[in-house]
Amino acid sequence: MRHRVAGRQLGRNTAQRKALRMNLVRSLVEHERIRTTKAKALAVRGDAEHLISIAKRGLAKRAAEQQDVHERRLAAIVLGDRRLVSKLFDEIAPRYSERSGGYTRVLDLEPRKGDNAAMALLELV
Repeated sequence: MRHRVAGRQLGRNTAQRKALRMNLVRSLVEHERIRTTKAKALAVRGDAEHLISIAKRGLAKRAAEQQDVHERRLAAIVLGDRRLVSKLFDEIAPRYSERSGGYTRVLDLEPRKGDNAAMALLELV
């Protein structure tokens, strides 16, 4: 029984699931729109929104003339690329400075032709 067990398994073990989620978040930050299955999009949505919230917190520190090194390191753990971290902090986070949440949108698409899997478009609002 899976009583009180949170999260989606996505048919993978823990290491594969972690790598999948990190790669999807990286792709979302890089391209700002990804096409994937609906289950994967819903699983990754929270991670992406949390990452943007971390970047916004770093912007608030920068505005208060403090350093945002901690927030950048937290983002670098997930993104793993300085170019993506700087894009997140310099382009994406300022875009959502007035927004308190709901940075992503999941749009349903037609089912995938090969296996009829429900597809979705995950994009930044």
